[in-house]
Amino acid sequence: MTETLSASERLYTVLANIPSGKVVTYGQLAELAGMPRRARWVGQTLKKLPADSTLPWYRVINAQGKISFPAGSNAADRQANRLREEGVEVSEQYRINLSHFGL
Repeated sequence: MTETLSASERLYTVLANIPSGKVVTYGQLAELAGMPRRARWVGQTLKKLPADSTLPWYRVINAQGKISFPAGSNAADRQANRLREEGVEVSEQYRINLSHFGL
């Protein structure tokens, strides 16, 4: 008998499989997890991840190709640095070229 994954578990599974050096938008992640049009729910769910989570939350950006944290904040800088460590180019305005680095 196969157990059915919860919505959060599906989200975490898809997120865990986003390859290094690639990004997805909140909406894409929702779609890939089988929950179209739930981008805000994705953001709220990721916000609740424990600080020591190994899931690559930093690979998720907004639909405009930008980091969603306020520009210049510690959180935005942390996300940008994690992405840069994987070879993703992040501009001074925290933009990522989705056509190049998108999934």
